[in-house]
Amino acid sequence: MSSAPDTPAEYWDKYHPHRGEVPQRRPAADRFDWTGLPGIGPGAEILGTPKTALDLGPAEGGNAAFLARSGIEVTAVDFSAVQVDRARGFWHDTAGLEFVHAEACAFLDQDMRLWEAIYSTWGAVWFTDPDELFPRIARRLAPGGVFGFSHREPLTGQYGAQKMGGPWLEGRETELTVLRWQYTPEQWADALKRHGFTDVQADVIPSPDGSLGTLMATAKAA
Repeated sequence: MSSAPDTPAEYWDKYHPHRGEVPQRRPAADRFDWTGLPGIGPGAEILGTPKTALDLGPAEGGNAAFLARSGIEVTAVDFSAVQVDRARGFWHDTAGLEFVHAEACAFLDQDMRLWEAIYSTWGAVWFTDPDELFPRIARRLAPGGVFGFSHREPLTGQYGAQKMGGPWLEGRETELTVLRWQYTPEQWADALKRHGFTDVQADVIPSPDGSLGTLMATAKAA
């Protein structure tokens, strides 16, 4: 693989790369984390008491492992082959946890199972067109099941599909565009309702240091 990514999937292969000769330690996975800020925000209780859960964009897999350790059957789907391999290495000894290498929409089209909870923490929901993703999630969420997601609070006015930057995208001979979709809580709530979800809630969890917080939304299947 070249140093610069040629596809969006290869872009995510470089997320949180391991540096140094000492083997990378796996995450503690001692709490379900929506915000990326230790001890800030709600935990797994937001998902209710599901028996099955689908994680869209698990990266290192800490949240998926936390749920699996509590007895939930978890399938975790990531676009990046590198992230999937790393997560499998971290959690190979965790029962009830499966990591799948696939793009989220393609997986939801091909796997006919229903899940009692579907979630994405700074994951695939942030980086996939909701008009493509939300209908597929609605079809794979069991009746009454919970859908929850979080991403960084957007800057004022930076809503909709936004081009991402970063050193991996600079100095390329051919352009590679990587997008993320971000909206206000009200805009996310409208999108969820438009795609048939109920009991919709969306808000921003502030960061204690005054920096950008975490936008979080939850909804249920009709």
